Amino acid sequence: MAKRLIPTLNRVLVEKILPPTKTTAGILLPEKASKLNSGKVVAVGPGARDRAGNLIPVSVKEGETVLLPEFGGTQVKLGEKEFHLFRDEDILGTLHD
Repeated sequence: MAKRLIPTLNRVLVEKILPPTKTTAGILLPEKASKLNSGKVVAVGPGARDRAGNLIPVSVKEGETVLLPEFGGTQVKLGEKEFHLFRDEDILGTLHD
């Protein structure tokens, strides 16, 4: 059964990117070697409203790679996959190639 979660307000659903545990040559990497806390944006909410009622859109889009804080977010499990919900202002930035 496929489930789709659409975040509310200014929340962002992120799937964390796990760093590789082994090089292409087969050398095992320690856990702390390449710890960049990043994730791929899966879904975004419509945004929050200010005091005047104007919509403030979310600053990231689906498919973007974002830098996440070390702690925070709400863990959500959909089927076998694990996701995290963050507020838009908790996301530290976007990562580009």
